[in-house]
Amino acid sequence: MCRFLAYMGAPVTVESLLIHPIYSLLTQTRAPRMQRHGDGNPDGFGVAWYDPDDATTPRRYRAAVPMWTDETFLGRANQISSSAILGHVRSATPGSAVTAENTHPFMADHWVFAHNGSVSDFSDDGGARLRSMITPRRLQGVEGSTDSEALFALTLDLLDTGAEPGEAMGNAIQAVCAISASPVHRLNLVLTDGERLAATAYGDTLFVLDHEGLTRDGVIVASEPFDDHPAWQMVPDGSVVEATRAGVAVRSLALSRNAT
Repeated sequence: MCRFLAYMGAPVTVESLLIHPIYSLLTQTRAPRMQRHGDGNPDGFGVAWYDPDDATTPRRYRAAVPMWTDETFLGRANQISSSAILGHVRSATPGSAVTAENTHPFMADHWVFAHNGSVSDFSDDGGARLRSMITPRRLQGVEGSTDSEALFALTLDLLDTGAEPGEAMGNAIQAVCAISASPVHRLNLVLTDGERLAATAYGDTLFVLDHEGLTRDGVIVASEPFDDHPAWQMVPDGSVVEATRAGVAVRSLALSRNAT
């Protein structure tokens, strides 16, 4: 369920990343190739980007409709250019409302976040247990009702303590698994502040494409490749990708995990 793509590098248009490629997020809205749960992502979409004139404050467009129906976005995508972009198409967990507030990416301060997967017992006691770990300050910023936004709030708390992005998401995953009675979660998370990018592979596919496969300097982290270039590299399950403009590293999450 859900697909995302995050880019960091030389400025490009949203259209060139999310619409033009043969297997773009627009295509993945209707026909993802590698999605393990669900066969489409029609339950809303969003894109966040960092303005070159104000790189500390992300901007966002999101809508609780399929991407292919949103003529406003499709018409504007070639006018938005950025060096840091995060796009997401949603397949809502059964029982989760299809609303703008529940549509990714989520934003707080200078951070942008998205999630592919689910906290499997969130609609039962798992949701209350997850929320109990979040500080009142970060819980107050949660606008919707998804497990994804709760995971973001928990990750923000960990970032507030000084954790690096990959470390914060890994610790959030560890915390969810420690309190959950469920044996299976899917927790592919992605986080950026426009200068750093991190993503986890935990229960679903994740791929990386760096400058060797691009026509420009940069890195893409995506749920699945948007073309057939041989330079795409699959990230091993149970790993975290950490990227800056200087390079990309993949390491083990080193979790005592009960999932996948």
